[in-house]
Amino acid sequence: MPIPEPTLEQFVELADQLDLELPTAQIETLHRMTNAFLAGFGIAEGLANEVPEPEFPARPHWKPSAEENSLGAWVTRTSVQTSDTGRLAGRTLALKDNIALAGVPMSGGTGFLSEYSPDVDASVVTRVLAEGAEIVGKSACEYLSASAGSHTCYTGPVHNPHRRGHSAGGSSSGSGALVASGEVDLALGGDQGGSIRFPASYCGIVGMKPTHGLVPYTGILSIDSHIDHTGPMTANVADNALLLEVLAGPDGTDPRQLTCQTHQYTRALGRGAQGLRIGILEEGFGGATADPSVEESVRSAAECLEAAGAEVRSLSVPLHAVAGALVGTFLVVGGIELLRGGGFATHSESDVPVGLPEAFEGWRRHAAQFPPNVQVMLLAGVHGARHGSRALYAKALRARRAVRAAYDEALAEVDVLLMPTTPHTAPPLPEPGAELADLFAAGGAGVANTAQFDVSGHPALSVPCGWVDGLPTGCMLVGRHFEEPVLYRLAEVIEQNS
Repeated sequence: MPIPEPTLEQFVELADQLDLELPTAQIETLHRMTNAFLAGFGIAEGLANEVPEPEFPARPHWKPSAEENSLGAWVTRTSVQTSDTGRLAGRTLALKDNIALAGVPMSGGTGFLSEYSPDVDASVVTRVLAEGAEIVGKSACEYLSASAGSHTCYTGPVHNPHRRGHSAGGSSSGSGALVASGEVDLALGGDQGGSIRFPASYCGIVGMKPTHGLVPYTGILSIDSHIDHTGPMTANVADNALLLEVLAGPDGTDPRQLTCQTHQYTRALGRGAQGLRIGILEEGFGGATADPSVEESVRSAAECLEAAGAEVRSLSVPLHAVAGALVGTFLVVGGIELLRGGGFATHSESDVPVGLPEAFEGWRRHAAQFPPNVQVMLLAGVHGARHGSRALYAKALRARRAVRAAYDEALAEVDVLLMPTTPHTAPPLPEPGAELADLFAAGGAGVANTAQFDVSGHPALSVPCGWVDGLPTGCMLVGRHFEEPVLYRLAEVIEQNS
C-alpha cells in the first residue's frame, strides 16, 4: 500500500513529535520537500515482489485435539523427517513456536501470527533434520516470548506435568512440559532472560543457554540480537550434550558467530568433577522470594560435586544483584522495534522472511488481546522512544561489557559459578479471571539469577537437583564463554547423585 503524503497540519504534528523547531517561513517548503522525498517509497511499491518458489515438500500439520494436548503444550502437530540416519536418528523433537519450520505455521505465541507459515527452515532445523531427528510439532511459547510464566500463549496456559495448575515456566513453556512428560525426546527453546532455564527448573529437565552466538539464531523470531539465544532442552545431560553438538557452529549468516568456538560436547561425559573449581555465588542465594528448601537442594548438589573431587568455595560478584535489570532495556527497546520492524532486524544483513512483515502488520488488530506484560513492555517502549531510550540503550550496551568483565573476573578464580536456577519451585498458574496485577506478576516470577547471563552471554545450564513438596528444583551452572563441556561434566555428576 502506498505511503500517503502528510497534510501540512500532519507535517507540523510530526515535527512537534520529533521536537523539531521549524522556522515558520520554511514550513511549507520543508513540507513539499518531505513529500518529494516520500515519493521514493513509490519506487519500491512499484517493484515486482520477487518471491522464490518454496524448495520444501508439502509438510502435513494439524491442530492437536484436546485428548492429545492435555498439558496445553502443543500448538501444531506435524511429522517432518528427511533422513533416517545420523546422530539423532530415532529421536522425536519439538520446536519452540518461534523457530521457522518451512510450510508449518509459526505463531510466536500470538494470535496475529497464527496463520503465518515460513518459506524456509531455520538453521537449527536444517541441522537436526540432517542428523535424523523427526520433528513432531511446534511447542507452545509465551506471547512474543515475553513471559517467565506459562499462561500467556494465545492457545491457553501450559500446565506443569508434575502438578496440573502449576506453571511450566516460560517462555519455552511447551518445550519444557513436553520433554518432562516424555511426549518428546528432545526440544529446542529460546532464552532472552531465562526462557530455557525457567522451564528446565520448574519441569525437572536439563536446559542449556549456550554462549551467546554459539548456536545460530537465523530463522528464529528475535527480541533483541544482544540477548537472543536458542538451545537444547532434554530429559538428561547426555542428550543435551549430543543435541548441542548438532546445533553449534557458524551458519555463514548469523553475524554474531565470528568468534564461535565449538567442541565435541559428548566427550565431556564421564570425565567427572575431579580437579574443577566451583564458586557458590553468594548473591545467588537469600533473595526476597527464595525458598530455603530449594536453596538447600542446590547446596546439596554442591556437596555432591565436592565429594566427587571438585574444590568448592563461596564467591561474591556484587554486580550480580543488579546486572539482570539491564535485560529490561533490551526487551523494551527490542520489543517495540520487533513490532515496528515487521518481525525482523531492520539493520541486519540477514534475509527478510517472506510474508513475515505482512503478517506482523496484523498486531494492531490484536493489541487488545495482548497479555498485560506485553502491553506494558510496548507502552514503555513507545514512551521511551520519545524520551531518549536509544541513548539509554547505548549505555546498557556499554554496561553489558562491565557485567561480562565482572563474571569473567570471578571465573578466573573458579571454573564454574553455582546457584539456584529459580529461587522457588513452579508456582501456581493464575486463576481464570485473575486481577491484572496478578497476571503481570506471574509473568516475571523466578528471574533473580537468570537474566544476568543473557546480558553477559556466558553459558548457563540448569540441571535437576532434587524435589521440594513433589516439585523439581534446578541447579544452575555458569561457565566461561564457549566452555560448555565443563558444565556438562559437572551436570552429569549432579544428575547421577540427585
